[in-house]
Amino acid sequence: MKRQTTEKNIKDYKDDYPRWQPYMKSTYKILIPDMLPWHFALIERLLKLEGYDVELLRNETRSVIDEGLKHVHNDTCFPCLCTVGQYIDALKSGKYDVNHTAVIMSQSGGGCRASNYIPLIRKALRAEFPQVPVLSLNFSGLEKDSSFPVGAKLMLKLVFAVYYGDTIMWCYNQTKPYEVKEGEADKARDKAIELVISKFEKGGYRKYKKITRAITEMFSAVERSGEKKVRVGIVGEIYVKYSSLANNHLEDFLMSEGCEPVVPALMDYVLYCVVNNINDGRLYGKKSLFITANKVVYSILRRMQKNIIKIFKKQGVFEPIHDFEHLRRCADKVLNQGVKMGEGWLIPAEMAALAETGTENIVCTQPFGCLPNHIAGKGAIRTLKNLYQNVNIVAVDYDPSATKVNQENRIKLMLATARENLAAGK
Repeated sequence: MKRQTTEKNIKDYKDDYPRWQPYMKSTYKILIPDMLPWHFALIERLLKLEGYDVELLRNETRSVIDEGLKHVHNDTCFPCLCTVGQYIDALKSGKYDVNHTAVIMSQSGGGCRASNYIPLIRKALRAEFPQVPVLSLNFSGLEKDSSFPVGAKLMLKLVFAVYYGDTIMWCYNQTKPYEVKEGEADKARDKAIELVISKFEKGGYRKYKKITRAITEMFSAVERSGEKKVRVGIVGEIYVKYSSLANNHLEDFLMSEGCEPVVPALMDYVLYCVVNNINDGRLYGKKSLFITANKVVYSILRRMQKNIIKIFKKQGVFEPIHDFEHLRRCADKVLNQGVKMGEGWLIPAEMAALAETGTENIVCTQPFGCLPNHIAGKGAIRTLKNLYQNVNIVAVDYDPSATKVNQENRIKLMLATARENLAAGK
């Protein structure tokens, strides 16, 4: 007899999962997926200072992907498959007390399958570890009964952590490929991270100008060769762009090929989300306190970014991070800013900005099944090539069935052209 679906059945299914409770803060470990290695390394330490027992997952074996495939349909979303796989693989490792462990996932709240990750993660955990609660880190009002508690003070610290993570990543990638003595860039990175953490721990973390100058000085002290190398930008869907698990250690591969990886700042994505809220008001005639609040937030974050750019320019050793208003102007050459699904207009904007600042070789990372990013990324390549004569872009798909060798071979073909252009002075 076919079971009838009733409102009660649906409600029971939706409500049948463990929820995070305040008392768990002192007794539970929270596992964080390795989505943003540079930034989450700082945020992990920051949350520990706030009294949370958190751990950034580093498991990247094939078993992670296999576990993801067992619980997430291959056509759903490769980033979701990776995060679910990391959770299940970690919980099966025996390292954690699964009765006192929770997992956390960020949600942007936009028109992306990432907004539905939490139910997918819960479904996977229900099959293996039904007692493990899932926390959502979001600022969009999603998962209200399972949201990670973020007060104004912690939110402010997270903003500074993103800026500092961007600065360290940006300086490191401009230092590591050119270091004369191996390991010096890594020492500068570790020293910079400890400086930032000490400021969060002892106070003074809001003195971002002073801290930014100190970070750039640490990296500028590393002796660098004057060799000219191929610069390769990495753009695309946010998880695959940053996560070494998802992109098969793309930054390390590019360095092994004698290149300088150029990875756009995470704050660009934060500002992109804020601007999209503002654009909704402009495009659709919306007027609300929420839109006004976003305008205020944008003006504050933008002022901080402009000051950081000034510090880079005055220091003179490293190319400064991209100016977000310049990114918006670049987007307008290719795509309307109303195209905001996934990373939307930010992808062609970043590619155009890279081309205009001397990084004409670009890897556009695309997770299989991410339709918005294929349209706004791969779909914009022809227009970008018409705008920038020497731009050299390769779109690379990342999914469980794509082999690392095939991905790297495609990138090597792009690099062959890049080296020819470098030799010809283009």
